[in-house]
Amino acid sequence: MVKPIDSSIKDEQLIQKRREQLQKGAVSLFTQKGFHRATTREIAKAAGFSIGTLYEYIRKKEDVLFLVCDAIYDEVKARMEAVFNTKETSEDTLYQAVKSYYELMDDMQDEVLVLYQELKALPKDAQEYVLEKERQMVHLLERVIQNNYPNLSSDQLTIIANNIFIQGQMWGFRRWMLQKEFSLEQYTNLQFELLKSQLELTRGG
Repeated sequence: MVKPIDSSIKDEQLIQKRREQLQKGAVSLFTQKGFHRATTREIAKAAGFSIGTLYEYIRKKEDVLFLVCDAIYDEVKARMEAVFNTKETSEDTLYQAVKSYYELMDDMQDEVLVLYQELKALPKDAQEYVLEKERQMVHLLERVIQNNYPNLSSDQLTIIANNIFIQGQMWGFRRWMLQKEFSLEQYTNLQFELLKSQLELTRGG
């Protein structure tokens, strides 16, 4: 169980506001320098704080990384839940789920890059906490897939959902190459055609 991050401030709304500022500033800084090379003073400056103000909201530098990772997962999950239809059974529903997820990954490229580059710097219990949120997001994809392909085995469903999850992230991870060759729409349509081919093979088998 991950302990909550202590703050000397008692106003919960102010804590939320300041931590949102901190998360945004830290993502920008970590994208440029990485977590380990960034100093707490630089983190405070990126968030628009003094170093003294920073330590009113965190205990140590690793708390900033935890807040960043936690906030990224929460935002991705919330946006997936808002657009995924886990009840309809149509090819278009599956396409819209894949399309909206890829668009989300395009929109949050820097955040996702920071997440996977720096997650290993967190303590093991914190890593497990944020990765559990990822498992919940993969489960959303599994539900959409299963609605259209109910005969998939549990193992097939898990692998296919994880493939979609990673393909969305790959758009940002390999943007230096992929985005020179494809538009996001082209990438989405090509990946979906490959996904359909794979799913039809499993249905036929």
